[in-house]
Amino acid sequence: MAIGPAKEEIPQGDPSMAMRPEKEEIMKIGFIGCGNMASAMIGGILKKQVASPEEILASARTEASRRKAEEAFGIAVTEDNRRVAAFADLLILAVKPFYYQEVIAEIKDSVRQETVVVSITPGKTLAWLEEQFGRPMRLVRTMPNTPALVGEAMSCVCGGSQAGPEDVEMVCRVFEGFGKTEIVTEELIDVVVGASGSAPAYVFLFIEAVADGAVAEGMSRAQAYRFAAQAVLGSAKMVLETGIHPGQLKDMVCSPRGTTIEAVGVLEEKGFRSAVMEAVRACIRKSREC
Repeated sequence: MAIGPAKEEIPQGDPSMAMRPEKEEIMKIGFIGCGNMASAMIGGILKKQVASPEEILASARTEASRRKAEEAFGIAVTEDNRRVAAFADLLILAVKPFYYQEVIAEIKDSVRQETVVVSITPGKTLAWLEEQFGRPMRLVRTMPNTPALVGEAMSCVCGGSQAGPEDVEMVCRVFEGFGKTEIVTEELIDVVVGASGSAPAYVFLFIEAVADGAVAEGMSRAQAYRFAAQAVLGSAKMVLETGIHPGQLKDMVCSPRGTTIEAVGVLEEKGFRSAVMEAVRACIRKSREC
């Protein structure tokens, strides 16, 4: 599969032709499954114009899911997983872990040898995936998260033995259309699940709890969500953009005998930090069992 620019024949002695930019070949992206995670990814890909709707084909078991994806994104949809497998240059398996074996058995003879197959599920190793296909495949494991929908996903990428650097680079390029990526070794993917893949749920829970506290003291629900969510967004940007240690940033907010250190004291008393740590580790353990 050619993923780079397609070279044109340039007539000798025509400098205007020599200055033409090379054309990027169309890359067809297939999604098997178009649930919440796939929808977030598709939305991000289209928003950042990584691909056009005509270059994406997605499958789903239910008519309701297919109609929802078609109406939301203007993409082609089908109930036939094998059609998606045959269509795609980049095939993303976006189904729940317990469906992977069944889906791969269904599509394995339809996937072209040059297709890059991307897993976004925890627990299923590259070796396990290749065993299910029954032949060497250009496999790439990833773990994105749902902020893909707003272009702020954090994804890890890990290529299998048959996936060349250009395959990994292609997956990174597509995934960077809806956020940031980092290449990791396979043994860290389950850790990424706990630290990033599932982390939006922890953050949403935190925002909801902060808002509940504000509502209890008289603020409207909608306004409380805006204040809490913007505080999280700004705080995250401070960590990423300043490079200052989170503990130091926390200390900068905590004035002597002030309101913030009072709140931090209650969080420590209630085991906030240890609860979050244990939640992340429980998530990682569960990921390894999938």
